[in-house]
Amino acid sequence: MNPNAIADRYAPIFYPSSDGEPVAESYDHLYAILTTLEVLKQYLRDRRATVLGNQYLYYASGKPKLRVAPDVMAIFDVEPGGRDNYKIWEEGSVPSVIFEMTSPSTRDEDLTTKKNLYERLGVREYWLFDPKGEWIEEQLRGYRLQGKTYQQIADFRSEPLQLRLQVEGKLIGFYREDTGEKLLVPDELAAALQKESRKRSEAEQKAAELEAKLARYRERFGELPE
Repeated sequence: MNPNAIADRYAPIFYPSSDGEPVAESYDHLYAILTTLEVLKQYLRDRRATVLGNQYLYYASGKPKLRVAPDVMAIFDVEPGGRDNYKIWEEGSVPSVIFEMTSPSTRDEDLTTKKNLYERLGVREYWLFDPKGEWIEEQLRGYRLQGKTYQQIADFRSEPLQLRLQVEGKLIGFYREDTGEKLLVPDELAAALQKESRKRSEAEQKAAELEAKLARYRERFGELPE
């Protein structure tokens, strides 16, 4: 046998982490991906789980061409943190929820190739979000595994995430089922933090003003009575 052929046979298999293609076809799609990714990462930060965005999902050991790159995927019962790519056979867990930000140009792939693959892999929920409303009138459509086949979700609930989903302009709004509280997107979180900072600053200023008034009182009249 050719020595080169022997070397090739036993060479480690390379699993790329990038194909060099753009992450999304428009700003609206990119913003929807990044916002969903960040919101779910914050939500699951104390869980044994990870959330990955636009990274290769490899589903067949030894076959690096068998891969897909979901826009966002939430995976439970794995170590938290990022990965360059995700290999199901190494991690031992299939993604529980996958989101694809869809458009007319990806419609056929999203509705057939990816949907059939995720169904076959056992992904519990598959959500399609059309931020521009170009082909999904309601913009958001979900599928949940019933047995071994996907059935369309009617109540816009994510059972694995225990969240209620709602279309809010060109983004998905996420609400906790236990408290009804909305998970804030980065912009909203920044605004809330700024508001809280202003409130704290105003409270500190009022406390300083009160302390100054008390100091002036003590100078004039002595200590306050018990």
